[in-house]
Amino acid sequence: MRSKNKSIKPIVFDKRNFTSLQLIDFYKSMLKPRMIEEKMLILLRQGKISKWFSGIGQEAIAIGVASALNSDEYILPMHRNLGVFTSRNIPLHKLFSQWQGKKGGFTNGRDRSFHFGTQEFKIIGMISHLGPQLGVANGIALAHLLKNEQKVTVVFCGEGGTSEGDFHEALNIASVWKLPVMFCIENNGYGLSTPSSQQFNCKNIADKGIGYGMESHIIEGNNILDVAYKVNKLAKKMRSNPKPVLVEFKTFRMRGHEEASGTKYVPQDLLTSWGRKDPIENFHNFLKKEKILSEEVDVLLKEEIIQEINEHLKIAFDEPEISSTIENELNDVYKNFNFIEEKPTENTKTIRFVDAISLGLKQSMQQNKNLVIMGQDIAEYGGVFKITEGFLEEFGLKRVRNTPICESGIIEAAYGLSINGVKSVVELQFSDFITSGFNPVINLLAKSYYRWNQPADIVLRMPCGAGVGAGPFHSQTNEAWFTKTPGLKIVYPAFPKDAKGLLATAIEDENPVLFFEHKKLYRSISQEVPLNYYKIPFGKAAILNEGISLSIIAYGAAVHWALEVIEKNFISADLIDLRTLQPLDTETIFASVKKTGKVLILQEDSLFGGIASDISAIITENCFKYLDAPIKRLGSIETPIPFAKNLENNYLPIDSILVEIQYLLNY
Repeated sequence: MRSKNKSIKPIVFDKRNFTSLQLIDFYKSMLKPRMIEEKMLILLRQGKISKWFSGIGQEAIAIGVASALNSDEYILPMHRNLGVFTSRNIPLHKLFSQWQGKKGGFTNGRDRSFHFGTQEFKIIGMISHLGPQLGVANGIALAHLLKNEQKVTVVFCGEGGTSEGDFHEALNIASVWKLPVMFCIENNGYGLSTPSSQQFNCKNIADKGIGYGMESHIIEGNNILDVAYKVNKLAKKMRSNPKPVLVEFKTFRMRGHEEASGTKYVPQDLLTSWGRKDPIENFHNFLKKEKILSEEVDVLLKEEIIQEINEHLKIAFDEPEISSTIENELNDVYKNFNFIEEKPTENTKTIRFVDAISLGLKQSMQQNKNLVIMGQDIAEYGGVFKITEGFLEEFGLKRVRNTPICESGIIEAAYGLSINGVKSVVELQFSDFITSGFNPVINLLAKSYYRWNQPADIVLRMPCGAGVGAGPFHSQTNEAWFTKTPGLKIVYPAFPKDAKGLLATAIEDENPVLFFEHKKLYRSISQEVPLNYYKIPFGKAAILNEGISLSIIAYGAAVHWALEVIEKNFISADLIDLRTLQPLDTETIFASVKKTGKVLILQEDSLFGGIASDISAIITENCFKYLDAPIKRLGSIETPIPFAKNLENNYLPIDSILVEIQYLLNY
């Protein structure tokens, strides 16, 4: 196959106003990552690092872009942007330790290569899914605007990543909110082995910015002077006049996607043509021609870099292999939360579940001046359940933000806000819609603190549950999707008083919290609720009824089903309202089981794979000798949730509760 390489023009350098010292510094800055890479490729073949993503041929982009930013401005690089890390003067031994999975790196051996972030150097690394990086940059930039800081945020992406939905969501959000984000797209010809012609059907990636009302530019990515000059000019403009800009860098990847991939799928004449455009070799020749770089200085620069690489490699190699304990690993999944009790007062009012949520959220906004609420229709409209009605008038558009319909992009932005010191609550219109934002919840929020000690200070509000005739897409109670995932906290109140206090705790906790609110309870359950700001600790179940015949364990709407059955039938039972599913109050569960010897675990979710199964297993492992009957689990039938009332009633397990209780009592 022959390549169409007639458009690959030679590099023409324009010194503009750069001084000779600046030109030499550009050369040295590109040379350093190139020489590190060449050393890493040797170590890779020797089995001393596990994987390598080469940026050879693309150094001018990373160096030029990094040179245009201030040291306190965030930059979000990708695999091939080693020059970003070296430009921020990260000690090389820390990078080498990171790539070898040692403690001297940035992730304590918990992640590899460039999958890390560092607040010290204002670099936020990517996850393997690539696209979410773009939405995170939006959140960081939004935090700058909220704090009235004139700063630009830069995020990198390859041309392949522009096919992801995250790319389109991020650009749309940035444009609508006028965020000072520079989206740097490195168009290097191939997404692994898939050529650009099979990735998108427009001439230039820069054309995609037009549809989002965004300023777009194309820059010769192998020309360090073009990159540095034009990006610096754009950055200055964005700081004074915040708005997003899309920059497409035309370049080429001279090695495989990663070293194991090779480049056999690339036509040889294409490799040869781009090889002639090597950014370092061409710039080296230019500097020599202009008599700016002498042979002696060139040799000295290379010797200096070689010495630095070797010295820092020795530090990394001398570092022992990492070790840890199970206790240490478990302790690093969540950031320690120092719960400070704030008790409810006796000044109460009878309010509905929905009003308790609204009041709790409003008081948290008053308590936390850096708290932002984001969601669809939450501003002027007040949200589909009217929970944020009136918030706009009190807190303003900056803190109560309507969002486009893009759950993934907004959750990513929430993570970016957290990175830049701003709390957020994201309202999912219905918990079912979390599927559109599943990736950032599971792979950004949940893993963040464990990977690089960065908390995700985010609450996701999840209106959920059946009983309102909303059908298969608006009625799920999907907590089991998340209780499985270490790093997330799951809260599921059943009463207005609990909902208000637990929401306050969720917002103060810097760990990511999914806060489930059952829609059926919103306007059907009322209670005397303290009017002050108070908090309820996580991991403490409530015993709503005490008895000796059996233990009923439930949460959410199922608590009310069980309460009605035992009160109506005069059943002597412990009724435990879990309130939080992660953390789980096993102490209260075990004490009750040891007392009664019989257990019914009740959930609204369909039974298989639900949390009732795990609770059953935990009880069996820890309280087996106290059991006088098999543990019974009760949940909804194994179908999607139907719409028609009679079918929905048939789906839910309400009519089976008394049957299961009688089975246990008679066992």
